[in-house]
Amino acid sequence: MTENVAHRTGLADHLEHCLEVARFADYGPNGLQVEGRAEVRRLVSGVTASLALIEAAADAGADAILVHHGLFWRGQDGRVTGWMKQRLAALLRHDINLYAYHLPLDAHPTLGNNAQLGAHLGLVAQDTFGDKALGVIGQPIDGACALETFAARVGARLGRTPVVVPGDGRTVQRVAWCTGGAQGWFESAIAAGADVYLTGEISEPQAHIARETGVAFMACGHHATERYGVQALGAYLAAQFGITHRFIDIDNPA
Repeated sequence: MTENVAHRTGLADHLEHCLEVARFADYGPNGLQVEGRAEVRRLVSGVTASLALIEAAADAGADAILVHHGLFWRGQDGRVTGWMKQRLAALLRHDINLYAYHLPLDAHPTLGNNAQLGAHLGLVAQDTFGDKALGVIGQPIDGACALETFAARVGARLGRTPVVVPGDGRTVQRVAWCTGGAQGWFESAIAAGADVYLTGEISEPQAHIARETGVAFMACGHHATERYGVQALGAYLAAQFGITHRFIDIDNPA
């Protein structure tokens, strides 16, 4: 069977428009980060451009890899040594394109990390908060529930037990969420009227804020909360361009 073909630059142009990349001042470059072969028939998606993902994609015959966390970040040491050399060498050796989209992928209203996580957890989005409307607030699709019930549901659906600081133990009616390392947005979520704030990570101050405000804080894993947007985006590209797509999940405890 003949596989459909997309062009390397055609995919980049489509993604730039679809994700409204120009709206974001990000921590690193969004788009095509490493150039590979011109024709793309097989696309692999994953959360982070780790060596393990690159090697798994090469074994799968990928022409391109789509990730949320790319190789290059603001303030990074620019030398190509150690782990950076290994990752770049693997991409170049196999002539694989690397596309990376950070904040634009978080924010997309249907394909983004926040939208997809909410859908996966059975949350109905009602409003947004924070810079570029990245944070989302809404309610459980089946109505209010006890915090313990909600935490157990989140753990079951993400496949890991969240770290929960219960606040005053109030019933969960309004849930705010933002994937990844968005623990610094806890106070914005409180101001938006949340009973619980769900994100990937927790830092020292959030436990105290939860206890003092009564609003629960739930840290569910940076990787675990950001697995869904890139899968949805990869499936979307496969449908748009007629190429094949496979998501490869490289386990990460963080």
